[in-house]
Amino acid sequence: MQLGTVLSERYKVGERIGIGGMAAVYRAEDLSLGREVAIKIIHESLTGDDVFLEQFRNEAHAAANMSHPNIVMVHDIGHYDGRSFMVMEYVEGATLKDIIRQNQANDEFMSVERMLTLAIQICRGLGYAHRSGLVHCDMKPQNILVTADDRAKITDFGISRAVSEATRTQSDVVWGTPQYFSPEQAAGEPPSPASDVYSIGIIMYELLGNDLPFKGDNPTAIALKHLQSPPPHIRTLNKKVPPQMAQILHKVLAKEPAGRYRTAGQLQRILETYQKQAQESTSPFMESLIAKGIHTVEDVTVVPKGQPVRQKPSPAKQGQNKRPSVSQQAQTQTGPTMQPVRDKPKRDLKKQQPPPKKARQFVPPPAEIAYNSRLMTLAIAAVVLVLGLIPLWYVVARVWGAL
Repeated sequence: MQLGTVLSERYKVGERIGIGGMAAVYRAEDLSLGREVAIKIIHESLTGDDVFLEQFRNEAHAAANMSHPNIVMVHDIGHYDGRSFMVMEYVEGATLKDIIRQNQANDEFMSVERMLTLAIQICRGLGYAHRSGLVHCDMKPQNILVTADDRAKITDFGISRAVSEATRTQSDVVWGTPQYFSPEQAAGEPPSPASDVYSIGIIMYELLGNDLPFKGDNPTAIALKHLQSPPPHIRTLNKKVPPQMAQILHKVLAKEPAGRYRTAGQLQRILETYQKQAQESTSPFMESLIAKGIHTVEDVTVVPKGQPVRQKPSPAKQGQNKRPSVSQQAQTQTGPTMQPVRDKPKRDLKKQQPPPKKARQFVPPPAEIAYNSRLMTLAIAAVVLVLGLIPLWYVVARVWGAL
């Protein structure tokens, strides 16, 4: 494609920024909207390949129907001089494969924190595709663009399949790239969201270890390793990988789909939880404690607020830090006028015991006292009334007897 060519009277083609076995990608200018775009144009040799043209159209429709920050957006599709092209969002950056190659050249590993940041974004975009009923089928570092500020975007949905279509029948066509596809894809079985999860696991493995878990002289040899051989432990390549991260990778790379996380969204939540726990364990406060030799909660003495946290001395150091008695100090002192120093007599602990507390007397509440007072008053009044009737009874008895 010549520089300056205008496609569909709208897109002015610029420099080529990428090329593959099936298409080339150019930077272009959208003359109608005044924005920079990327145009993917298939090679002339493939213009008569109906299978590839179908894949190309499938990629355009699949990506055009998805809108997510971690998926490259497709704006338009068209034809020029018998060749199909696709207009996409332009992403300034490099592919994830380029970053891996750079790390290999510098003989350095990607940090676990950066790998998690990128993997979580990949899972977000792919999880969105899974929820939309789409399986990518060809997840690999070449199909992931990374910006200067580490924003990951998934591209190339050319061989993606709808979940309902992919799981309906078995196909003789093997979809995907041998180094990254799942065991079920290697066996010719239909892919599922768990197949994309496996491919993400291969990408994570390569990011941390600067190498692929399965390699071979031809695609068949690689496919057999996906089916039969366990991947080398990641810590044999990079000892800085935490054991918990190695366990997650082991589960993601399980041979059976049921042994993995079912979708990219589920893997995303696992990675986010691990990332949060890792950040908490490496907070400045925890790092300061670890620097002082404090690794567990038992090593810290709880003190009142406002006072510094002190480390408990180990049993071996307790004897060293113990202050010597007065007699021991006297034995270490020398001099012509030195007088012997006697230890202070031990106090009798029994004599110093506090006196027993007196039993508390029960004091009724004021309301109960007032009630009891009124009751006592009524009782006294009743007694006085009864006693006052005795003289009256006596007089009545005398009068009645006289009659």
